[in-house]
Amino acid sequence: MFGFGRKKRRTMNEEEQKKSAEEVASNPVGPETESVSETETEQEQVEEAKPDQEAEPTQDAVPDSGSEEPMAEEKPVAEEVSAAAEEPSAPAEPDWKDQYARLLADFDNYRKRVARDKEELAQFAAKDILKDLLPTVDNLALALDKAENKEDPFVQGVKLAYDGFLKALADHGATPLDSIGEPFDANFHEAIAQLPSPDVAEGIVMNEVKRGWLLHGKLLRAAQVVVSSGAPEKPAEA
Repeated sequence: MFGFGRKKRRTMNEEEQKKSAEEVASNPVGPETESVSETETEQEQVEEAKPDQEAEPTQDAVPDSGSEEPMAEEKPVAEEVSAAAEEPSAPAEPDWKDQYARLLADFDNYRKRVARDKEELAQFAAKDILKDLLPTVDNLALALDKAENKEDPFVQGVKLAYDGFLKALADHGATPLDSIGEPFDANFHEAIAQLPSPDVAEGIVMNEVKRGWLLHGKLLRAAQVVVSSGAPEKPAEA
């Protein structure tokens, strides 16, 4: 009986060893495997700790001189300045009182200019008609100047006609221009000759061939005159 029990125990031990050997073969676990797994676990922990260690300096790093803070403050100021430059400025309120005063002054000047133009148009409307009457007045004046008997009734009739023409011209603003004895003026005189004269200075009108006329102070017809060239030159002695 004892021999059977020993044999049975030996068989059981062999079976257990065989099972353990199979388990080791299928899933070998030993000191080397445990050391490798522990090494990998430590490396994973070190790698997980590295990001934390790298992140900590950025969180803990605080500039001592405060150089970054002014830059952070200057950026909004620059943005505000650029934004203010880009925004169009609102137009200033016009000075309505000044504009009204200027408009009123312009209208007043326009009204005066129109009134002046109308007055000048009325004054010079008969300019051409009056100018056409002047040759007739010249002929009547020449006839009276050449009459020998001033008391002749015919001459008196001519004088009445002449005086009537002069009055009509004066009523329309036409006045005769006196030229004899006056300095020659190209604006009012038309020189048809220049003669020497011992009595009249050079450049003075000495004779009037055709009388000049003015209309409201403006030239209607220039006077045709003879101008003195001064005293005649003495002949050289032989």
